This record gives sequence, C-alpha cells and structure tokens, in this order.
Amino acid sequence: MMYSIRKMKKEDIPHVQHVAKVSWNDTYEGIIPFDVQEKFLQTYYNDTMMEMRLERSIVLVSEMDGKIVGFANFSPVKKGKGKLMAIYILPPYQGKGIGTSLLQEGISELETVKELYVHVEKDNQIGQAFYNAKGFQKVDEFEEDFEGMKLQTIRMVLKV
Repeated sequence: MMYSIRKMKKEDIPHVQHVAKVSWNDTYEGIIPFDVQEKFLQTYYNDTMMEMRLERSIVLVSEMDGKIVGFANFSPVKKGKGKLMAIYILPPYQGKGIGTSLLQEGISELETVKELYVHVEKDNQIGQAFYNAKGFQKVDEFEEDFEGMKLQTIRMVLKV
C-alpha cells in the first residue's frame, strides 16, 4: 500500500473536512451523541478554522491514489513542548501505518520538540491503543465540558 505524506494546501481543506467527519462519526459512535459531534465539526472544522490551522500550525495529509485518506495537526513548539491536536485516518485505511507515518513526519517538522502532548477521550480505545503503542505515557485524566456534555479526557505525553 503506497501512500505519501505532505503538508496540507488550501485546496485540500474540503478533503480534510471529509476525513474529519467520517473518522469522528466512526470513532465516537456510541461515545459522543451525533448532534454533539456535528456541532463540534461545524465549529472546529469549518473553512475559516481550517484556514487558521493552515496558517498557524502544521497540518499534514496522507494521500493515496490522489485521494486524502488521513491528516494530522500539530501545534507549534513552545519551550520544547508541542501538541498533537488531531490525527484521523479514514476507517478503511486504519492499521496500515499511515497514522505512524503522520506522527513521525509531524515530529520531524516540529524540529525542537522534546515533549509531544495529546488529549484522548477515555472511551476512545482505538486512539489510546495507538498512542500507547507509539510510546505515549498517561500524564493525567480530567473531566471537560465538551459542547455541553462531560467527557473524561486523558492527557498523554511522548518524550522525543
């Protein structure tokens, strides 16, 4: 399975939005109500927010046969610390090394990062398994208000 990783371009926004929606709906089915997912996606993945992500952070896409099948979004590094804001792969392409490649490329792009943080919803077993397999360690757990509902969130760190 051949895929490539590259920086996102403005014309990729609709494709990244599609990956976000399909992946969110798949990942959070039975965890976060559909209407809450949709509200989140409309707020944080609308065109304006995606353009801001493109300007202010690192967004990488994974492309296969001319189609974007995954993406990852990293915050800039401050004092050696960076954050993995999002990493999503379309369900049929999960488990094929794409997420690992996106993570590795993002770490390379962050150059001065010493610690990479991520937040993962406690019931997101697939996400937790991925981060654990990549060497992330649990830092703490907290409850957050997510679009009006309470979620248990785990904060993890990868020492680079």
